[in-house]
Amino acid sequence: MIKSPSTWSRRGFITAIAGTGTALMLNPLYSWALEGIDPKVAAIVAATIGVDTHNHIDVPLSKSEIPGPKIDLTGEMKQSGFSAICMTFAMDYQRLTNPGEAYERFLNGLASMDQQLANSGMKRSLNLADLQDAHKNKQPTVIQSVEGGHFLEGQIDRLAVAYGRGLRHIGLLHDSDASTPLGDVYTNPPRWGGLTEFGAAVVKESNRLGIVIDLTHCDTATVAAAIKLSTKPVMFSHTGLDTQLGSNPNMANMMKPRLISKTEAKVLADAGAIIGVWTHLADSALEYAQNIRALVDVVGVDHVCIGTDTKLTGSYRSPNDKGGFGGPPAGGGQGPRPGGDTSHGQGGPGGPGRRMGGDRTNQTWDGEKFGFFYTVVDAMLQTGFTPDEITKIGGGNFCRVFDAATEGKG
Repeated sequence: MIKSPSTWSRRGFITAIAGTGTALMLNPLYSWALEGIDPKVAAIVAATIGVDTHNHIDVPLSKSEIPGPKIDLTGEMKQSGFSAICMTFAMDYQRLTNPGEAYERFLNGLASMDQQLANSGMKRSLNLADLQDAHKNKQPTVIQSVEGGHFLEGQIDRLAVAYGRGLRHIGLLHDSDASTPLGDVYTNPPRWGGLTEFGAAVVKESNRLGIVIDLTHCDTATVAAAIKLSTKPVMFSHTGLDTQLGSNPNMANMMKPRLISKTEAKVLADAGAIIGVWTHLADSALEYAQNIRALVDVVGVDHVCIGTDTKLTGSYRSPNDKGGFGGPPAGGGQGPRPGGDTSHGQGGPGGPGRRMGGDRTNQTWDGEKFGFFYTVVDAMLQTGFTPDEITKIGGGNFCRVFDAATEGKG
């Protein structure tokens, strides 16, 4: 445990870590970071199982395009400082019109990710022990996630199939309703009165199998019903407080429907949930750390995590994609989605300090010298967070929820 890194010199830092195993300066996951980075920041990153609870990795959703262009997932993860990401994708980037289409896209997306992980020499973590082993061995890893239950199409048995393929994190809803709805989306007019009967079945089956339930994109009624029903702690992986609107009025106006109130945040925390703070509406790492502080002040340090809603790797757009989100059916690809959640596409919105080429995790703010987690840990120290608090928010809280959901599972 790091007790007082703020007092360490670079020599003292290297001496301290050398006694705990391989020195960071000799470890390929961390060695680059010692060039110019504050040693107390590097020490915290090294000691933390850092997890981004919502990161989009774009891959083809069309069989003919699997696995898509080669991506440097390992390199981007090493640069970021994260030990793991919840690697997610969604099926409704283009309109779903035909029965079976969502399931086909889901299976193709998993197949693409299978090959990309194999190419990167990486594996999915299926439980906390896997995460801990990967961190101990300095090996980047992923938790497989999906955003939206569209692929189920009313067939609950598909959840077990997905579990067998490595799914351990499910966002019940996304931007559009599934063909068999699970609940009301918070940016759409309510239609279902909250959690539907099928949505309730998915909550119960996820609890039984060992899949973390993510309630992002759910409206207040859906959230209330899901946390009442779930026997395991849930999460809200990517959002922010509706009091933290940043300095860009246009961005704030677009994103405000996706934010939560202090009251809603307390309801989640009282149920044992964790809430991920995204990077939107923060024009610098310091402002992002201040947004984290604002949420901690409301719900406490044990209920906050990092959920960037960014991409470690570049955007992919299918050559057959003619219309983006809401357009004609297409084979796959996860590019811009007009009218939808624009945070994932190239050329997405940005504040004054944000890069305009798309929300890449390691290029979130102009002037970044180091990867995302290193940059944010430095900003959190400047904001007054202690190393123990950073370790909790940076991944410890997610590990607790992940363990509760997957305990006793393979």
